[in-house]
Amino acid sequence: MGRLRRLFDARESLARMVLLVLSGLGYLAFGAVGAPTTAQAILAALAFAVGLGFHRRPLVNLVAQAALLAVAICLVDDFLVNQVGASWALFELTMRARRSRTIWLAAGLLAAVDLTDSIGDPLPLFLSGVFGLLLEVGIPLLLGLVIRTTRELGQQARQRVAEEQRRRESESRAARADERSAIARELHDVVAHHVASMVLRVGVARHVLTDLDPRVGAVFDDVHGTGAAALADLRRLVAVLRDPDGVRGDAALTAIEPAALPAALGAAIDRARQAGVTVEADIDPAVGSLDAVRGLAVLRLTQESLTNVAKHAGTSAVARLSVGVVDGAVRWEVVDDGHGWVPVTVPAGGGHGLTGMRERVEVLGGQLTAGPTGAGWRVATVLPAPTSGSPPSPRGTPSPPSPDDEAAVGPRAAEPA
Repeated sequence: MGRLRRLFDARESLARMVLLVLSGLGYLAFGAVGAPTTAQAILAALAFAVGLGFHRRPLVNLVAQAALLAVAICLVDDFLVNQVGASWALFELTMRARRSRTIWLAAGLLAAVDLTDSIGDPLPLFLSGVFGLLLEVGIPLLLGLVIRTTRELGQQARQRVAEEQRRRESESRAARADERSAIARELHDVVAHHVASMVLRVGVARHVLTDLDPRVGAVFDDVHGTGAAALADLRRLVAVLRDPDGVRGDAALTAIEPAALPAALGAAIDRARQAGVTVEADIDPAVGSLDAVRGLAVLRLTQESLTNVAKHAGTSAVARLSVGVVDGAVRWEVVDDGHGWVPVTVPAGGGHGLTGMRERVEVLGGQLTAGPTGAGWRVATVLPAPTSGSPPSPRGTPSPPSPDDEAAVGPRAAEPA
């Protein structure tokens, strides 16, 4: 059925004409009564040549075939080949004509030519000729109209499907925009409010308690700086959620300068060490040449993983960070020994760290592996080199995680949301 539908496609006119010519040759060789006359053979050859030569111009083909049929009616007794050629030309024109007026004028022309064979005949023979028009004109016209209508209905159905898809995409974009607005309101009204309050209180405590132990003062300073940085990140996230296009050029949201990556990784390691985690780092100097998007991914994965070591393996744990660049691919790994104190309980609503890390890695074409190793936990990935020879677009990178995101280094991070 599929091949038959393809045969009547508008682009396959040459294949249909070749089949028709072969059928005509078969009729002349085996079906005609007696051997074809010279005039019959010449008219048939002309019909074949015109059909093959003008298969892409159905109106010219029809006029030429009608003219050959008129000549054949006058010169030969068996003009079936020319009659079929003219009927087939009408069929092709009906399928492909742009205006219906052309179809009906062509059908009238062919009917007039066919009726010339009945002029002067007695009434019964004339009526028989009129009835023959049903076969010579009516059937090709009807079949052509059926195929034409079916094709138009198919095009209309495809257009409706495309319009429906566009409508759904529009509704989906509107729903995502509403959801982003709702999340932005929650971040601004709830999370950012509480973070700002904590930063303010820590700042007040730093100035009120003047005789603090220097170690406690350092902790206050660290908490205040961390809270201020978290508040700035929240403001940027709220801006992204409210207007993604308006902040697309903000490198702090989408990328990091390659030369700044080693320093940023060092800051993340220092912060983990300040929390009590022993971090053994092996960082390839070549990370400074990474593209901005993969550099941001390495930084975020490191931050989340070291945070999770402190949260779940304990501040007395030992974590080993390894970042290397081999043939343009980034090999990243964090392993902890699990020898810290008792893991803290994951708060309700947590457990998104592993999912977020995996999504970030998969966007860049990698695959995250996480699982127990000895008494600890290991998380690792390989970020492949960009295949196009240029860095991946920052627009394809997920937004940075919020400060409360779970990191995925530890059995606890795999808990369901």
